[in-house]
Amino acid sequence: MRSLHLLLVLTALALPALAQQAKEKKADRPQPPTRPFDAPGAPKFTRLDGKPGVNAPADVDGDFVIGPDYIAAPETKVVEGVPQGKVTQFVMESKDCKLFNPGIARDVFGTVDPNNPKTLIVETHPIDYQRFVTVYVPAQYMPGTEAPFLVGHDGPRGKPDMMMPNILNNLIAQKRVPVQVLIQISSGGGDAQGHERGREYDTMSGLYAEFIENEVLPLVEKNAGVKLTRDPEGRATMGSSSGGSAALAMAWYRTDLYHRVLATSGTFVNQQWPFNPETPDGAWGFHNKIIPESPVKPIRIWLAVGDRDNYNPNVMRDGMHDWVEANHRMAKVLKAKGYHYQYVYCLNAGHGLGPARAQILPQALEWLWNDYRAK
Repeated sequence: MRSLHLLLVLTALALPALAQQAKEKKADRPQPPTRPFDAPGAPKFTRLDGKPGVNAPADVDGDFVIGPDYIAAPETKVVEGVPQGKVTQFVMESKDCKLFNPGIARDVFGTVDPNNPKTLIVETHPIDYQRFVTVYVPAQYMPGTEAPFLVGHDGPRGKPDMMMPNILNNLIAQKRVPVQVLIQISSGGGDAQGHERGREYDTMSGLYAEFIENEVLPLVEKNAGVKLTRDPEGRATMGSSSGGSAALAMAWYRTDLYHRVLATSGTFVNQQWPFNPETPDGAWGFHNKIIPESPVKPIRIWLAVGDRDNYNPNVMRDGMHDWVEANHRMAKVLKAKGYHYQYVYCLNAGHGLGPARAQILPQALEWLWNDYRAK
């Protein structure tokens, strides 16, 4: 009993110190500032009425403001009488992978390269990993036919998340989107420079699209019993954060494979690692040079960001780590070049959009597929 009493006393004494440490650690990463939608440099937004549940129109391009309050769209729930698709899952081992074997990870974030402030010096070590692939096949799919499909990044690890299958069940039944397969792929793990996820998602190349094409899609067809279209008009890719920049990179560098992109809180900032002199600004280069200086590609792009999205979240202070500014610049560049795009600015929302996500995804998917006509 005396030992137990002593333990309780020591714990009580330690709690304030631990709380202070946690507070100090949190203070190192302050909450990002709120960026007003009408701040200098922002696109000229169309301000909607601000009521919860109000989204931008699904058949109009341009820049829109929604929020600050949100409600989940009814399409995110199971609706009685709507045909329910089938969800299956399989696992890919890194040892069986050709392009990303072994994986990489880091123990320490890294330090700014004194010879190049646009990159980090990071020590990595090899790892083995598992990649979960979750496949949704709609009830309306006709076996043997080629189906349009949507590739989603950062797919669930383990138990499937049913929000996207629910949305597609309802949108397909309402004929607001084509009958399509959803393929949600988890990353190799970690985040940003020095981790497998960063190597896959933040690299400015078509390598990840090549990996999906040659190593993932054949397994999807085999395990889920489907045929996937080869028509890039019937192929879409989506993601949040670095998954959003990966979605754009897949379409930009492999336009022969993908024509439709949906990105929330897209990491269109300088996060590529290791440094590549051909794309020295990482994904910041999309709006800084690459898109402005390139011919228009047949890509349709939907973007959304929160007014409190990330702002300089690490040691790099290169002027290329403001997620709101990056997405603003993307929208303005896309408009100037004449792309079909829609950009939604979510008030009272942080990185990943929080509750705004469940409100806007059905509308975003409808806009994304608005002009699709199967060959």
